[in-house]
This record gives sequence, C-alpha cells and structure tokens, in this order.
Amino acid sequence: MYAIVEIAGKQFKVEKDKYIYTHRLDSEAGSSVTFDKVMFVDNSGKIMIGLPSLKGASVTGKVLEHLKDDKVIVFKKKRRKGYKKKNGHRQYLSKVLIESINA
Repeated sequence: MYAIVEIAGKQFKVEKDKYIYTHRLDSEAGSSVTFDKVMFVDNSGKIMIGLPSLKGASVTGKVLEHLKDDKVIVFKKKRRKGYKKKNGHRQYLSKVLIESINA
C-alpha cells in the first residue's frame, strides 16, 4: 500500500514504515504529524484518485529528527571578464517515519 501526499508544496510517494526527507517542518523532533492532502492511494490493486485530494484520507507520521542536506555549490562565471563567484548553501530537512495510511 502506498499513497501520493502533498507536504509543504511538494508531492511524495509514501509507504508504511519508510522514511522520507521533507522540507523543515514546524513540529518538534519526536512529535506526530498528520498530512491531509492525500491525492492517490493504491491498496494492493485497489486505486483511489482524488480530485484534487481524497476526502477523509490522511497519512500519519513521526518526526524523527531535523538535519541539513549536503552542500550545494553555486558557481557563477563570465568568461574573459575575470568574474567568478562561488556560493553555497545547505537545505534544512526533516526526517519523517510514515506510521500509517488511512484511506
């Protein structure tokens, strides 16, 4: 059984007892979260599609920790001008364990 869920503006394919990394959530580490924007559920061949989301469907998860992603390097250069600029950042993420999918 899996579902397609919208979390913080992005769509994720989630399965029970699997981890996902999402943009930083406001919840504390160790707390439980519920996602209500479930767009698609596949229950061993039985498919439910929402327009745009399923009514009454939800996905519950547990925030395990907050962490930072790998560094992304942003390098800008204009050839023959002597212009070089190197920047970078690390995205803030939350690690979420999916506990149940309620269709």
